[in-house]
Amino acid sequence: MLKHITLPDNVLPPVAPYSHAVRAGDFLFVTGQLPEDPKSGAVQKLAIADQTHQVMENLKRVLDHAQTGFDRVVMARVFVTDFRYYDTVNEIYASYFDQQKLPSRTTVGVTALAGYGDIEIDLIVYCGS
Repeated sequence: MLKHITLPDNVLPPVAPYSHAVRAGDFLFVTGQLPEDPKSGAVQKLAIADQTHQVMENLKRVLDHAQTGFDRVVMARVFVTDFRYYDTVNEIYASYFDQQKLPSRTTVGVTALAGYGDIEIDLIVYCGS
């Protein structure tokens, strides 16, 4: 059974035709989040540290709305436009997780992202018991 999760428009408006997350059985698939301002939906062109914090906070909003958290994440995919950001992204990303329960992860270098941000992260979350 699929459940499509979309946040209220005044929290994080979608910028394309998608659900913020889809629950399929015991798994939640969270759409890649960009460093979007949660009120306007505009991608914030900030320093990579600030962009990463915004992405993680946007992911947190989706997880909170789906009544789950970072402790249930089993897989993350990180997309960055420049691998010089790697250490900064890792430091901020890691601060959102219990270091004893880190999810698996793939990091991919890309030439561009929607909205021209420098980072995007999507998640797969296990919601079973």
